[in-house]
Formats: sequence, C-alpha cells, structure tokens
Amino acid sequence: MEPASSESDPRPALPRTVTILLALAGAAVVAFGLGAMRGIVTPVFFAFVLTLCVHPIRRWMQARGISRGIATGTTIAAVFGLLIAFAAILIASLAQFSALLPQYAPQVAQLGASLAATLESVGFGPEQVQEVLNGFTPGRIIGFLGGLLGNIASLVGSLVIILTMLILMAVDGSRVPAILTHLTYHRPAVVSAFIGFGTGVRRYMVATTVLGIAQGLFNWLVLVILQVPGALLWGLLSFICSFIPNIGYFIAIVPPLFFGFLTGGWPTVVAIIIIYGGINSVIQSIIQPKYVGNAVSLSETLTFVSVLFWAVVLGPVGAILAVPLTLFARAILLDSDPSISWWRPLTGDKKDVALLLKQEDEAIRARRGRPRPGRPDAGNAPKA
Repeated sequence: MEPASSESDPRPALPRTVTILLALAGAAVVAFGLGAMRGIVTPVFFAFVLTLCVHPIRRWMQARGISRGIATGTTIAAVFGLLIAFAAILIASLAQFSALLPQYAPQVAQLGASLAATLESVGFGPEQVQEVLNGFTPGRIIGFLGGLLGNIASLVGSLVIILTMLILMAVDGSRVPAILTHLTYHRPAVVSAFIGFGTGVRRYMVATTVLGIAQGLFNWLVLVILQVPGALLWGLLSFICSFIPNIGYFIAIVPPLFFGFLTGGWPTVVAIIIIYGGINSVIQSIIQPKYVGNAVSLSETLTFVSVLFWAVVLGPVGAILAVPLTLFARAILLDSDPSISWWRPLTGDKKDVALLLKQEDEAIRARRGRPRPGRPDAGNAPKA
C-alpha cells in the first residue's frame, strides 16, 4: 500500500506559530492606531451606531408618505436635540455638585482623618497617610469626578463631528439598498454579516437605552428620598454605566455610597445597598440579559474582556461602546468569511451552539444504528 501523497495534504506557507504571532502583532498595531485616533474613531463610530438606531424611524416616516429629506432632517434633529439636552443636564448637574461639595468639607476631612488613623494602626508610614489625607479634599474629589467623566465631556465637545457624520451618513444611506443588492451577487456573506450586525446593535442599543432610562430615574428618585447630595448626577451616571456590561453597576454605586455615608452615616449606606443595589441587580442581571442577550450573542467572559480592552484602547467611552465595537469586529472577522464561521460558537452564539449540539446528537444516534466496522450484523451473521 503506497503512502498518501503529500500533495493531498498541502502544508501551510507559514508555521502555525508564526501565523498566530503575526496575527497578534497586527492586532496590537491596529489597537495602538485606534487609541492614537480615539478623538476621531469614537465620535465617528458613535454617529454610525446612532444612524443604525434611527434608520427604522426614518423608513417608517417615508412609508407614511413623508418625503425623504423631511424624514431624514427630522430624525437627525431629534437625535441631536436629545444629545444636546443630555450634555446640558450632565454639565449642569456636575456644576451644581461642584458648588455643593464644599459644604461637606468638614465631613470629608473627618472621614480622611479616620481613615488615616486606621492606616497608621496597621503599619502604614506617615508619607502614605499624608497622601491619603491630601486626597480627601473637595478639590481632589471634583478633579477625580472630572477625570472620570472627562472623556464623556469630550464627547460633548465632539457634537459637531457627530452631527456632521449623522447628516452625511443619512444622505449616503439612500444608496445603501442599491449597494447591498450589488454586493449580494458578489459577497453574500459580507452583506448577511452587516445586516445581522445592524439588527443586533439596534436591538441592543434600544433595549439598553430604555432600561437605562428607567434605571436612572429610579436611582435618582431613591437618592432624592435618602437626601444624598448630587442625586441627579448619580442618576445620570447610572444611566451611562448601564451601557457598561458586568461592571457598570459597581461603578455607578460607589459615589452614592460615599456621599450617603457623609450625610446619613451607615443607615443610609445600608439603605442604598438594599434598595438601590437590589433593584439595579434585578435589572442588569435578569431583565436586561433577557431582552438583550439574543441580540448580542456574546459570552459573559468575552463581554467582560471586551469592556476592559476597549476601555484601554478608547478610554471610558470605549467601555460604553464595547458591545457594539465587539459585534462590529466579529461581523468583519468571522461572519463575513464562511470558511471560519465555525469560530462563532466560541464567541457565545447560543443558536450556533444549539445547532452543533443537535448535529452531534444526530451523529451519535446514527453511529449507534450502524454496525461496528469489522463486525458483521447480528441478523446477517453466518451460521456455523
């Protein structure tokens, strides 16, 4: 018996290890490039996501007999008006909180002194303790909040770019159906990937926005009842953090706990944890995955890693847009190439996993129904 020809199993041009290293190097270069251009990438992608979200509204208006120009202009004006209103509320609440915080300077100083005494008792040196004391000042706290919301405020400064991109994308959107029809004959997998991406991102953003608004209003009302300073700002922060999977809730609850302790002590802290934390846990752990999970189809591990990755590359706004960015990367790298679509279940697509399990069960049943190789069937076995 002759050995199989080597031509039937061609060797790759490069060893697998070299291919993996080159892929990782290319991904690192792309990540550093995106990070260097975050001032452009972030508003452009944000405008792209907004365009996808409002496209059905414009199409619905055109179906009702409204001209394309009026429908497009009305939709863009409404979206941009909401962005301006949100930015104005954010800036006003942050300014109000900055004016209110000096009133709590004695409580902040007392809390810093208590923490410093605790650190000294466990063996920290005087320099480390003094550094902690310097951090418990109204100016430092306002600076910390400014750094936390800095990239979000820079997004407000990028409203001109967002508005321009909304207008241009809306104008180009009239040619998208013809382009997709043309590409379907040449690259059907690419068209299917981008259509699936648009549908998934639209469902994710709409559902998360609705739940985030409800969550922010509830948090604001609870904090007002508990008389926590800056309740409006913390309600807005919880709305923003609702777009950050897994860890957004933990980021949003820290400032209310701190200032609740300053105003009401431990009873207020316990009330915030029970009421504020309990309802938000239900929303983010039960309700939100039920309505958003099918649209995202990302595993929990990949979602968490994507939040960390995009936060490092694009800053806090990257964490907010982590899920749409990851879906976009999957659409380009996996969904558009049928030859490597078998990787998709590894990203958490439950539909593909269910299909694979079904196929595996059918294959097992088929193997059980066939006789083993080299062993005659019992019914056809030769008689002695």
